[in-house]
Amino acid sequence: MDSTFLLLIITIAVVVVFDFTNGFHDAADMIATCIAARAMKPAMAILLVTSFTFLGPFVGGLAVADTVGQFVRINGQQPVFAESIVLAAILAAVCYNLLTWKFGLPTSSSNSLVGGLVGSGLYAMGSGSVNWGFDALLHGRLTGVVKIIIGLFISPLAGFIGGFLLMGLFMRLFRRLSYKSRKLFVFSQYLTTAWLGFTHGTNDAQKGMAIIGMLLLSAGRYRVYTIPDWAILLCATSITLGTLFGGWSIIKTMGFGLYRIRTMHSVADQIGSALVISAATAIGAPCSTTQVVTSTLLGVGAREKPRHVHWTTALSIVKGWLFNLPVSALIGGLFMLIFSHLWITP
Repeated sequence: MDSTFLLLIITIAVVVVFDFTNGFHDAADMIATCIAARAMKPAMAILLVTSFTFLGPFVGGLAVADTVGQFVRINGQQPVFAESIVLAAILAAVCYNLLTWKFGLPTSSSNSLVGGLVGSGLYAMGSGSVNWGFDALLHGRLTGVVKIIIGLFISPLAGFIGGFLLMGLFMRLFRRLSYKSRKLFVFSQYLTTAWLGFTHGTNDAQKGMAIIGMLLLSAGRYRVYTIPDWAILLCATSITLGTLFGGWSIIKTMGFGLYRIRTMHSVADQIGSALVISAATAIGAPCSTTQVVTSTLLGVGAREKPRHVHWTTALSIVKGWLFNLPVSALIGGLFMLIFSHLWITP
């Protein structure tokens, strides 16, 4: 077995680990509100989310994977060198995911991966290796890093606004509902949980597939950027298994640490989040399920009882988001520095 093929196998294995950590990060965010509202048992919530997350990439297409997979130019490089860049990025994302999971912070796996890729790419090949997308933006087109950053940073704002508006609508429409009418929201919770899981599969779950596509291109397995069916199945399965594992410390933070959640809040949060993620997917822009769900919940709370929102906890989460990209980029660059001393690079 030659070194190029061995490194390819190792890197794909680390991609599987990344998807697993992505799964238990994002699963916790998606099911936290319905569990906190006692509208659904944890086992049923996880089953719904995992099932529809798995279906997402097969039914919803791979537009997001195509965006992520082509913003760092590694084709044309020596295979071992290109694979090292991707491996450094994936390891950076996994490290940040595990660190924030340990402290129960719902941070973005997407930001971690993007930061890791930028950091390793910059260290290895310089800024010219990154498709920044600034020139395309001047001509009215979104591509490259600009498209990714817009998706990752605009989506939380859209989530907050969406949660605020939806909660206002719910308060107006359902202000006279009795306690018995709670059954309506409990039933709808099953639909919104499934929808949110599906949107997660069509967007956030596709980052690992994008990385495998980059790897296969750099290793010369394909002449053009392609995501084979086995890669879709592998990544969908690993992120689903991570979702089954769950991140209970994050569920505690999301479900009980930000706002006292009732079923109406949970439904508004999931509808608002699913709408934002669906819109991002439609234009092929990656977004973070974690950030969207969290910001939407903050919008819901801000509309109903802003004084009851635990803004201190929210601020600590936002700080984690702000450090996400630069810290992941730094870790990605450090891993690439280590790799450059372990084996020969151009």
